[in-house]
Amino acid sequence: MQAILGVLFHSLGGIASGSFYMPFNKVKGWAWESYWMVGGLMSWLIVPPLAAYLTVPGFLDIIASGSSTIVGFTFLMGLLWGVGGLSYGLGVRYLGMSLGNSVVLGFCAAFGAVVPSIYYNFSPAEGKVSFTDMLGATGGQVVLLGVLVCLLGIWLCGKAGIMKEKELSDEEKKKSVSEFNLVKGLIVAILSGILSSFFSFGIESGKPLAEAAVEAGYDHLFANNVTFVVILWGGLVTNLIWTTVLSIQNKSYKDFTNKNTPISKNIMFAALAGTIWFLQFFFYGMGESKLGSGASSWILHMSTIILTANFWGIYRKEWKGVAKKTKYTITAGIVVILMSVVLVGIGNSI
Repeated sequence: MQAILGVLFHSLGGIASGSFYMPFNKVKGWAWESYWMVGGLMSWLIVPPLAAYLTVPGFLDIIASGSSTIVGFTFLMGLLWGVGGLSYGLGVRYLGMSLGNSVVLGFCAAFGAVVPSIYYNFSPAEGKVSFTDMLGATGGQVVLLGVLVCLLGIWLCGKAGIMKEKELSDEEKKKSVSEFNLVKGLIVAILSGILSSFFSFGIESGKPLAEAAVEAGYDHLFANNVTFVVILWGGLVTNLIWTTVLSIQNKSYKDFTNKNTPISKNIMFAALAGTIWFLQFFFYGMGESKLGSGASSWILHMSTIILTANFWGIYRKEWKGVAKKTKYTITAGIVVILMSVVLVGIGNSI
C-alpha cells in the first residue's frame, strides 16, 4: 500500500511538472523574462515557505539550527539547479513541450542517477554508494547501462528534431512553437538537463534537515518541505538575478505597466504556472517518504514528467505536418528514454 501511494504521489508531481508551462502560453505581450520572474517568485519565494509553514510550522528553526555545511551545500545545489531551471524555460521555448522536455529530462534523469555517486567517490560517506561501487556492483552496472540507453533516446529525439526542421517551413514550425530554433534549443536543453539534476543531489544533501523535522515530531510525509525551502532559495537567487538583468537590458520591466497587455491576466497565469511548478516537489516529497529511495523516486518522477509533457506536445500539435518517419523517430526516442528510466529504477532497487 505504501508503494502504491508513493507511485500515486510521484505521478501527481510529474503531472504538475509536465503541465506547469501551459499557463505561460496564455501570457500575451510580455517578454519571457517578465512572466518567468513572476512565476519564479511564486514557485521559489512565496509558495515553498507557505507549504512548509502549513506542514512543518517550525521549519525556520530547523534550518537555523542545522549544520552550516549542510545548509550551505544544499543551497549551492539549488544555485546550480537554478541555472538548469532558467535554461529549461529557454529549452521549451525553442524546442516545444515534447522535444524540449524529452531532451532536458532525459539528461536530468541520467545525471540525477550518477552525480551523487561521483560526489561520494571523492567524499566517502557511510551508507552512500560511490561511482566506483557502482562499477563493481550488478545494480550499479544496470544503472550505468540505463544512463547509456537514456543518451541513445536523447539522440533519437534530437534526430527527430533535425528531421522536423528540414521538413517544415519556418511558418509551419512556429504555428505550435513560436520561437522554434533547433540548434539553440538543443544546446540550452542539454545544459539544462545536466544542471537540473543537481536538485536530486540537493534533496540528498539536505536529508539531515528532513530527518530533523521528523525528530521534532512532524509528519514524515511532509519532512522534505524543509529541504525544498533551502534548495529553492538557491534557485531563487540565480533566476532573480538573471531575469532582472534581462529586464533592465531589454527594458522589459515596462511590461508590468504596459496597459496594451492584459496585465492582471498575465500575472495570474504566470503565478498559476509557478504554483503548479512547485506542486511537483510537494508531491515528490510525499512520494519519496513512501518509497524510501531517493534515486528511484527521482527516476519515477522524471518518467511521469516526460509522459505528461509529450501528451501536451501532442495536444499542441507540435508534430503536426511532419512525415510518419519523423513521428516514429520521436516516439522511439521517448520510448527508449522511458526504458532507460526503468533500467535505472531496477538498478537502484538492486
